[in-house]
Amino acid sequence: MVNFVGAGPGAADLITVRGMRLLKEADIIIYAGSLVNKELLSFAGAECRIYNSAEMTLEEVIEVMRDNTDKAVVRLHTGDPSIYGAIREQIDELDRLGIEYEICPGVSSMFGAAAALKAEYTLPDVSQSVIITRMAGRTPVPERESIESFAAHNATMVIFLSAGMLDELSERLIAGGYTPDTPAAIVYKATWADEKTVITTVKNLAEAARKSGITKTALITVGGFLGESYDRSRLYDPEFSHEFRKAKQRGYPE
Repeated sequence: MVNFVGAGPGAADLITVRGMRLLKEADIIIYAGSLVNKELLSFAGAECRIYNSAEMTLEEVIEVMRDNTDKAVVRLHTGDPSIYGAIREQIDELDRLGIEYEICPGVSSMFGAAAALKAEYTLPDVSQSVIITRMAGRTPVPERESIESFAAHNATMVIFLSAGMLDELSERLIAGGYTPDTPAAIVYKATWADEKTVITTVKNLAEAARKSGITKTALITVGGFLGESYDRSRLYDPEFSHEFRKAKQRGYPE
């Protein structure tokens, strides 16, 4: 059995309980190089064989899995494997080879970033949608998913794998519809010991990153959720009834 495990956003204690158990039971761990906190490898048993996939090709990763079908193999990915995890190409090969696998979800770095910012992505009357995207690099982005087209919605945006292209990102966000003074944040290594957060604006993203020495391993968040104005949630409004509570007169108990 191969288990794809989400390592979480960085801090070793933010892996799921199930993910930790799978690491402890693993005979073999293939982990995603510098992206995964190496403290997580301390959960492995003394006899566990560990491979760094940063030094491997897809074919070499699959070879390890194929040659160890009688063992418990963990493929340890950063964050949650479903977001920029490149797992589809691996599971297609496992399907072709008839090797069983399961996926253990993890806490994405986008949620680690929100925690670092002490922010809520979905504020009433500000944004009820979160757009997850990236700038095109060695991996292209479909034209229909351009930064400009997403920026037109003025929704909350979380931008992965783009910290080295912030001058262009700012231009494209503004061209798409965000105002230059729209709040933005750069979160470097969310939940790691050396985490750093920088609050800025769309216009000043690149300059803020340069001043902070951030060139990679950072998420960019954009939107009014970082501002001051929003509507109160209806769920806890005393004048709002739902299945578990009847409406009350507005106000707070003394």
